[in-house]
Amino acid sequence: MIIAIDGPAGVGKSSVAKLLAARLGYLYLDTGALYRAIAWKVLHNQVEPADHARVVGLLETTSIHMQFQNGSMQVVVDGRDITGELRTPEVTSAASIVSAIPRVREWLLPVQRQIGQRGSVVAEGRDIGTKVFPFAPLKFFLDADATVRAERRHRELVAAGHREALETTYQDLSGRDTRDRNRSVAPLVPAADARPIDTSTLNIEQVVAQIMAAVSAAL
Repeated sequence: MIIAIDGPAGVGKSSVAKLLAARLGYLYLDTGALYRAIAWKVLHNQVEPADHARVVGLLETTSIHMQFQNGSMQVVVDGRDITGELRTPEVTSAASIVSAIPRVREWLLPVQRQIGQRGSVVAEGRDIGTKVFPFAPLKFFLDADATVRAERRHRELVAAGHREALETTYQDLSGRDTRDRNRSVAPLVPAADARPIDTSTLNIEQVVAQIMAAVSAAL
């Protein structure tokens, strides 16, 4: 069983997917972490994220593994666990840029699908239901008002110790939305058979409850 959860930043995908996976005893796959891993290496090597040729060149010497321990996911790049370094504003911004590079998306596709072969998975991202696992039996597309999403992301950043103005967070989110929805390869769109959920006024438990009800009906 593969459960695909897609949607833009700030809709609660990660929190929902983690809790859902824990409730079901499934693996949790955060595909966005893979793009962040590429972005981390790009920045670590002082490469400009928009320099497609140099970013693609780095892939030839890149090794990415995802390890799962006690329901948690660790991302290992070239033998180094960088899980704790993936959520900085700098990596987030760079990930949005490198994820629009067709060769990067192509390179990561088999990595994601191999994880899907390990067993039952709750996978979240932006093209799970349309590109990565198009035949997943259960697909959901989470969305929310842009202001609500910016406020959520801003609280996450503040809690993680990053000081950033709410307006800056909103602008970054808006730019990321534009890039995600308009990229030439695997743009952010709901799969034709995805069930939409507006999380603007829902908490994590309420969203998980809706998905659990659909899962129970399908099993």
